[in-house]
Amino acid sequence: MKLPEQLDVVEEIEEGVGGVGRLRILRIMLERSSEIFTKYGLTKATRLKHVDVSHNLNTLINLGWVKELHYEPPKYQINLENEIVKNLARFFQKIKYL
Repeated sequence: MKLPEQLDVVEEIEEGVGGVGRLRILRIMLERSSEIFTKYGLTKATRLKHVDVSHNLNTLINLGWVKELHYEPPKYQINLENEIVKNLARFFQKIKYL
């Protein structure tokens, strides 16, 4: 039986990588982790619709996987301080997704 904190991690990971859109955003942001992105830049880099980028970014921001920087227009950066994001980056590198 899983401990409650393990269930929280399971739910977070399922929410965070719950679709192609989020995976594409994560891949681009991890590959270019020192860059700061606008929604337009992510739309162009991922080839997703603007509405899909917006929806998926909101999920990733709420999880703390992506930081929203307060610029005009808003800009976004992968949160490499988050342990799950760091471990996902290692996993993605290991399986050659990055």
